[in-house]
Amino acid sequence: MSEQILLKLENITKKFGNITAVNSVSFDIRKGEIHGLIGENGSGKSTVSSIISGLYPCTSGKMLLEGEAYEPTDLICANEKGISIIVQEMSTIEELTVAENIFLGKEKGFSRAGMIRHGQMNQKAQELLAAYGLEHIRADEPVEKYGFEERKLVELVKNTYFHPKLLIVDETTTALSVEGKRELLKSVWRLKEEGTAIIIISHDLNEIIELCDRITVLRDGSFVTTIENEGTTEDELKKYMIGREMEGHYYRNDMETHMDGKEVLKVENVSVKGVLDRISFELHQGEILGIGGLTDSGMHELGKVLFGAMKKDSGRVTVQKSGHEIEKISGAIREGIAYTSKNRDREGLVLNASIRDNISLGNWRLIQKRKLISPKTEYAFAETHAKAMQTKMEHVDQFVSTLSGGNKQKVVLAKWIAQNPDILILDSPTRGIDIKVKSSIYSFMQDLVKEKKAIILISEEILELIGMSDRVLILKNGKISSELLREDTLTEEKIINCMI
Repeated sequence: MSEQILLKLENITKKFGNITAVNSVSFDIRKGEIHGLIGENGSGKSTVSSIISGLYPCTSGKMLLEGEAYEPTDLICANEKGISIIVQEMSTIEELTVAENIFLGKEKGFSRAGMIRHGQMNQKAQELLAAYGLEHIRADEPVEKYGFEERKLVELVKNTYFHPKLLIVDETTTALSVEGKRELLKSVWRLKEEGTAIIIISHDLNEIIELCDRITVLRDGSFVTTIENEGTTEDELKKYMIGREMEGHYYRNDMETHMDGKEVLKVENVSVKGVLDRISFELHQGEILGIGGLTDSGMHELGKVLFGAMKKDSGRVTVQKSGHEIEKISGAIREGIAYTSKNRDREGLVLNASIRDNISLGNWRLIQKRKLISPKTEYAFAETHAKAMQTKMEHVDQFVSTLSGGNKQKVVLAKWIAQNPDILILDSPTRGIDIKVKSSIYSFMQDLVKEKKAIILISEEILELIGMSDRVLILKNGKISSELLREDTLTEEKIINCMI
């Protein structure tokens, strides 16, 4: 690996109003290295990556790219300088085709007499997709036709086909299946061999240790250290991240199951054409029911069906207490069911609204008086529930878009917990969240179980399923392939064998 410095950050500071998100951060990136950037939610990782990629200007400090001043004004400017970013959440534009998304900002290469030659653009995009092993994605089709994972892979093509000098991968691997992650990492290694530097931002410390040459740690917006990755351990990284030793573990430490409670939800022969095939199970009071599988197994769609957010073709989802069948979201909410989506930014939050608005949204009946809502009452309501989830914020009128991933998730949970639901459907509740927030969410789930709430935990993290569930249902090709009970013999290998 070359020791030559590609990018140097010197005393970078970024403020959002009175909030200092990054405080005098300095470190460098070498040519051809894979550089890990880690820290808890709110540590400044994504803000730093956004400054490097031109999404935000820094408040003070400077950057040098190959020894020259580097001051990107937007993503396109950064791309022109050879710097690209793949972000955690979706960044494709639904109204455009796959090809138009890939070449967004670079349309001039297909322009003649002021007109874009779409045929030529589609052909070139299809060639690129084929080179990445993505022949099944059609360049001329609207990108909205494709699912979350396929659209992330379109972003991969968009951000790497021109062989950038620096690629930033911000929490993207947590959103991908095993196969999708393999495609991404294959491209990462190819780019490294070609001399591209890569910044990997991830809460998966095993992944960081496995991939990275060096690792930079941020804490509370400040630089902590950069270490060479030689014999580094997870415990060492955790200590740098939180400033002390991590004691204990995230998950439940009991091996008891809670299936003796009464049935609260009954699912009978639920089918969605091409997605789910005759799914049947029961959920019990005080139970954490894990649902796992590969990304395309149907598990995420099942969560939507149970909440009435996706129409089923046949079957029944019945709340046992009332005997009512769930058909729509409004009915699910009336029956005391809450749902958090895997894609929280698009389906769980209004990003350009305040914490107060997000928590109050859907809870007006709890705070209105004679059909009127007092701003003071609304503020107090939102503040109470945000603080109950230990949301790190300046105040509840702060925009949700300025929060870290973990604190966004806390707002989502606060919104639902305010309704005191009996059943919670949590789809990937710890995706892209740091170890400290993960621990608090797991503790929160155990508290809910003690209150006789029932939880459906949909997750692609096998250790999470093993560590938290009383039972685990594995979906494969839209069907339940296995039911596994909480016991000492439940292993990752056993679950993987049921998935594939």
